[in-house]
Amino acid sequence: MSSDTQVRITREEGLVTVTLSRPEKLNALTFESYRALCDFFADEAKRAETRAIILTGEGKGFCSGGDVHGIIGALRGAGMKETLEFAWMTGELIRNMRECDRPIIAAINGTCAGAGAVMAAACDFRVMAAESNIAFLFSKVGLTGADMGAAYLLPRLIGQARATEILMLGAPVSATQALQWGLATQVCPATEVVAAARELAARLMQLPPLALRVTKRMLNNEWNMDLSSAIEAEAQAQALMMMGADHTEFYEAFKAKRAPRFEGR
Repeated sequence: MSSDTQVRITREEGLVTVTLSRPEKLNALTFESYRALCDFFADEAKRAETRAIILTGEGKGFCSGGDVHGIIGALRGAGMKETLEFAWMTGELIRNMRECDRPIIAAINGTCAGAGAVMAAACDFRVMAAESNIAFLFSKVGLTGADMGAAYLLPRLIGQARATEILMLGAPVSATQALQWGLATQVCPATEVVAAARELAARLMQLPPLALRVTKRMLNNEWNMDLSSAIEAEAQAQALMMMGADHTEFYEAFKAKRAPRFEGR
């Protein structure tokens, strides 16, 4: 993981918090922070001790998207290869987030727009400040609303019709609306967002870690399966889990009337 000061990483007993740290720019992304985040999520999946991840921003913003001058301005006049490599990298970030088989919680403490909105959509849970909104602004700045996987993720989260409305109009979605549509998991005051995300992470970390990892993998894999293929894949995955040590530990704890001690095996 890069020591890039724009992305701050803290670790504590299985919980990793990733804080975007450009508060003066509402945590707008740069080429460097994109790369740091890509590498973080790719590497973190290899850490056995990681149980849950919180993604948030410092100050009043979660992430306002790509830096207007640092990225948009810098790419004006760039060649096809350079521009395509940047677009590939933005997609790599979202793919790495989805393929990181740990639960990822977005603590949306403020402004969440553009690339920040897609990152939030790529998380497994979204805790939003009541005062915040999510805005997929791409169509408003002369770009396709289908960016970084947004047109893949959003219909699966909130349905095709609402995804079409959001990606074409580029209008912000309030926290209240996001909660009603299922785009937000929880809404609370801005001062309580990180604490609420930590509470959710604590609940997740009490559960069998391998069970959560396999669940996320299955959710990803089954998006494009037919029913018969999905049922067969689930049967095979569940048969493996039934033979796991954590499932045995549940049974032994149940018999002994004690709390189970799950180890992710």
